[in-house]
Amino acid sequence: MLAAVLHGIKDLRVDECAVPELEPGTVLVRMRRAGICGSDIHYFHEGRFGRFAVTAPFILGHEACGEVVAVAADIRAPAVGARLAINPARSCGFCDYCRSGRINLCRHCVMRGSASTKPPTHGLFSQYAVVGAEQCHHLPDAVDDALGAMIEPFAVGVHAVHRAGSVAGRKVLVTGGGPIGLLTLIAAKAYGANPVVLSDPVPTRRAMAIALGADAVLDPVTSVQDQVAALTGDGFDVVFEASGAVPALRQAFEVLRRGGQLVQIGVFSAEEISLPVNQLLIGEFQFLGSFRYGPVFDEAIQLVASKRVDLRPLISRVFPLREANAELTLACAKNDAVKVQIDLA
Repeated sequence: MLAAVLHGIKDLRVDECAVPELEPGTVLVRMRRAGICGSDIHYFHEGRFGRFAVTAPFILGHEACGEVVAVAADIRAPAVGARLAINPARSCGFCDYCRSGRINLCRHCVMRGSASTKPPTHGLFSQYAVVGAEQCHHLPDAVDDALGAMIEPFAVGVHAVHRAGSVAGRKVLVTGGGPIGLLTLIAAKAYGANPVVLSDPVPTRRAMAIALGADAVLDPVTSVQDQVAALTGDGFDVVFEASGAVPALRQAFEVLRRGGQLVQIGVFSAEEISLPVNQLLIGEFQFLGSFRYGPVFDEAIQLVASKRVDLRPLISRVFPLREANAELTLACAKNDAVKVQIDLA
């Protein structure tokens, strides 16, 4: 099979690799479509993502869908021929976190396409992959391959919205108009938040947010206090911080109403940053983390299949696997693309 293998910084090669072999509890998937994530770009451009440094060549990618072509002897479902979205994070299933439903917090979780392990764990930018049966989520006919490859990042936004509890009727701000911020905006709208506002310094991202249904947008470089007062009265009930930018996080504390919630989704490059803890105390804010996703894949799929959300406008470009190196180079140039996908079929 062919696979996009990262050999070093800006050294991505489409190599011939052996098709992986089935193990107990797994299925062999013929991959059909995959999306490029910010972590893939960091690995390609810098050789690391956060504190995870690349220690050996590995296949990138974790946002993907495909079709089952073989199953291990102990597997009854999914069946051969099933189309599915893949949860790339495989938890142990036995620890306290897994048994309580918080599978994303499992200390033994292995993430596809990640240098969090040594050697790195191969990802899904390949023509075939072996995954655990429990990582497979059935895709109905209403969800084609393009949308199927959007389920993983959309699940990040759905999980983040659930971290805030019910957002119905609440005033919501999303800071950061990258793919995760835009998907969180879509999820918040789907669950009844009103208004939903996006803040980003890049005009094209603000324009995309309006096209996706944002009730208003803010340019955080300008003074936003008067705009926030006009939109909300005394501030937002919930802020989803999806930029990973320190100024955005600090501004979030300024625009939250007392008793509000701040949900952190974006990953920061620095391990430690200063926070306005007195504002946190006086405002009785809830500051929550949101890491990947809990068991929300099927819920995300149903939202897409029911047409309650439309993720297709976020797909900017599709290219064949053999052009992976050139396309990742373009992605690093930070053009106007939102979500770029690889056709693996």
